[in-house]
Amino acid sequence: MSKRVIIVGAGVIGLCTAYYAMKRGYQVTLLDRAPAGHSGCSTGNAGMIVPSHFVPLAAPGMIGLGLRMMLNPESPFSLTPRPSTDLLEWAWKFFQASTPKHVNRSAPLLRDLGLASRSCFEEIASNASPGFTFEKNGLLMLCKTASTLHHESDMAFQAHKLGMPAEILSAAEAAHLNPGLEMCIAGAVHFPLDAHLCPEQFLSSLTRTLQRAGVEFLWETEAESWIHQGNRLAAVQTRRGVKEADEFIIAAGVWSPTLARELGIHLPMQAGKGYSITLSAPPQIPQIPSILTEARVAVTPMGSRLRFGGTMEIAGLDPSVNHARVRGMIRSIPDYFPGFSEADFRDKPVWSGLRPCSPDGLPYVGRAGVFENLSVAAGHAMLGLSLGPVTGKLVTELISGGTPSIPLDLLSPNRHARP
Repeated sequence: MSKRVIIVGAGVIGLCTAYYAMKRGYQVTLLDRAPAGHSGCSTGNAGMIVPSHFVPLAAPGMIGLGLRMMLNPESPFSLTPRPSTDLLEWAWKFFQASTPKHVNRSAPLLRDLGLASRSCFEEIASNASPGFTFEKNGLLMLCKTASTLHHESDMAFQAHKLGMPAEILSAAEAAHLNPGLEMCIAGAVHFPLDAHLCPEQFLSSLTRTLQRAGVEFLWETEAESWIHQGNRLAAVQTRRGVKEADEFIIAAGVWSPTLARELGIHLPMQAGKGYSITLSAPPQIPQIPSILTEARVAVTPMGSRLRFGGTMEIAGLDPSVNHARVRGMIRSIPDYFPGFSEADFRDKPVWSGLRPCSPDGLPYVGRAGVFENLSVAAGHAMLGLSLGPVTGKLVTELISGGTPSIPLDLLSPNRHARP
C-alpha cells in the first residue's frame, strides 16, 4: 500500500509538494481553508523566479532603512505597531539575524535553492498538462541614481563570488535589452539566470495536473485538531471527518504558526502584505522583468499584460488595501518609465496578499517538533513562488526516508524552539 500524505495548505508550496509526492506514487490529500481555486498569496505576485535573490530579508542596514521608510506613508515598507508579544519577538529576532555572518551563511544556501528551483520549474513545465509559459529572460535591477547603481554593482560582485553571472549595464545597454521601452535610469544590473511566469497560469496548470493524477482536494476544510499516538501523528480532524495519513505536512502560509502551535511547535512569523496591479493594455511592454530598485517595485510582462507589484506591510492578518502605499508605488513608476502616467492605473483593481515572513528571512522546511511524521514548509516571504518547486522536492525526499539533496539544517522549523 502506498504512503498516504496529507498536506495542509493548497497554495504554491502545498501544490508543489503534492506534485513531487504524487510522482513518488503516494496518495495525496490537500486541505485548504479557502474556496476552490484560491491559491494563496502567490496568485497575484510578480511571477519572478529569482536565484539572484540570495540575500535574506534580515540583513545589515535593513532595520535602519525600514525605520526611515516608516516616516513616509507612501513608502514601500511599513510596520503597524500593535500590542503583540509575537510581533515583539519577531522584531527582536529580526534584529539579531541582521548581521553579515547571517548573510554570508545564508547566501550559498539561497543560491542553491534558487538554482535548483529554476530547474524544477523546467521539469514541471515539461510534464504539466495543460502547460504554462516559463520565460528565461533574466532580471534587470533598474537604478535611478549612481549611488544605487554602485550598491547593486556590489551585489553583482557578490553574485560572481557565488558563481552566478551578473552584468553591470549603462543606461544605453539596458535600453538595448528592452527595445521599445522608454527608461530614465542611471544604469542597471542584469541577472541572466532569473526567469518569470504568470502565477495564475502556473497554479491553475499545476492544480489541474494534480487533479488528473488523482490527488484529492478538500477545499473550505480546516485542520481543526490533531490526533496523535506517542511521537506520531495519526490523523487530523476536519469538518469532513477524521482524515488519517502516514505523513503530515503543514504548508499553510501565514496560518502555519497557529497550526504548529497546537502541536507544541513555535514558528515565529509575521504576515508581510504586498500589492499588485495588472495592466491589460499597457502603453509599453518590456521584454525583461525588472525591479525599480529605489522604489522596490517589481515589473513583469505576462503576455500582453504588465504587472506591477510591491510593498512590505507588517500589519497582522488584515488583508485590506492601504491606498497610500499603493499610491506611492504608482507614483514611482513614471520616474523610471516616462511612457507611463498615474492615469494608466486609475480605477484598476488592486490585489493584496499576505506573505509568511520568518524573522531571519529563511523559510521553515523540514521535520518539526517531536513528531517523526510531521514536516513544515512555510515562511518563504517574497520567495514562495520562486522556491515552491524545490521546497516540494526537498520535503518529498525527506518523507521518503532519504537525505534531502540540499541540506536543510539552516531551515529547521525547530530553530526558534522555546526552552
